[in-house]
Amino acid sequence: MKLSQVKNILLELDNVLFKLPDNSFVPEHFHVTEVGISTKNFIDCGGKVRFEQVANFQLWDANDYEHRLKPGKLLHIISLSEEILGMEDLEIEVEYQSETIGKYDLGFDGKSFLLLAKKTACLAEAYCGIPVATEKNGHSGSPTTCCATDGNCC
Repeated sequence: MKLSQVKNILLELDNVLFKLPDNSFVPEHFHVTEVGISTKNFIDCGGKVRFEQVANFQLWDANDYEHRLKPGKLLHIISLSEEILGMEDLEIEVEYQSETIGKYDLGFDGKSFLLLAKKTACLAEAYCGIPVATEKNGHSGSPTTCCATDGNCC
């Protein structure tokens, strides 16, 4: 989900709720402790240089159980980030504490924002010799390994 989509959704909401992949909710007294730009500059296993940027929201809950973040306040925080950091209309990644800091993609079900599990994938499947797998529904998917039989591994 892009930043512009979140802003449009926030205009229609009375409350901001985040639902975890297990269908439980982030406690209502959460804070958004960061809104920023996360940059990743890397080389994939095929040797291609890649650059990615996402808008990052960090959620945190403390023991201030009466705290409630309203949509207008989150819109204000986003607006400051756009103005001060020059944030563009980026895809959003959400960080939330579980056993470690979890990173999630963001969705929306008409009522709540959904924290969606992220997956890793090989970005150079052809270089690694990975055949394109076909799932039961006919969509292509990525296998869980990234090594070719000739030893060219990621």
